[in-house]
Amino acid sequence: MPDMSHSAMRIALLDGRELTLRPLDAGESVALYTFGCSLPDDDWLYLQNDLRSLDTTTRLANARGAEHWRQLVAADDSGNIAAYASARKLPGRSSHVVNIQLIVSAGWRHIGLGSAMAHAIVTAARELGGEKVTVEMIEEQSDGRAIFDHLGFVTEGTLTGFARGRDGHHYNVLVMASQL
Repeated sequence: MPDMSHSAMRIALLDGRELTLRPLDAGESVALYTFGCSLPDDDWLYLQNDLRSLDTTTRLANARGAEHWRQLVAADDSGNIAAYASARKLPGRSSHVVNIQLIVSAGWRHIGLGSAMAHAIVTAARELGGEKVTVEMIEEQSDGRAIFDHLGFVTEGTLTGFARGRDGHHYNVLVMASQL
């Protein structure tokens, strides 16, 4: 996968649709907010960032140029975001580790977009100088786990009751990792 930190590339999905995979742009806080608002209610139980907050999406768009962070989106020709991924290099003693996250909207799942985004964000983690990449997900996210299993990630641990959903329930979090 080519360097995604400053460029864009067109990707074809299994259903024939095409999207542009590229870095998040400074002016996309509203598009990212719209993407967040379109996510199914179940996704909101455990997402780390509240993408239904314009303050949050503005902060994310403004941070797009941070030295230790990469943010990618997959967007259609109208600029509608179908997926978002980020890679953040950790500070201090963990500065060799890059943590990633990946979110695909409901209408774009099971057609190869998650896999394409996962490949791209792992490449971005490598470009950040990471030696190890980690991803955390709720234990029930079997599709996400399958994507990262395919990329060679292994489950390094389960954090019992680590995430509290917006519904008040506690969820187990899997920590998966891969050496770069």
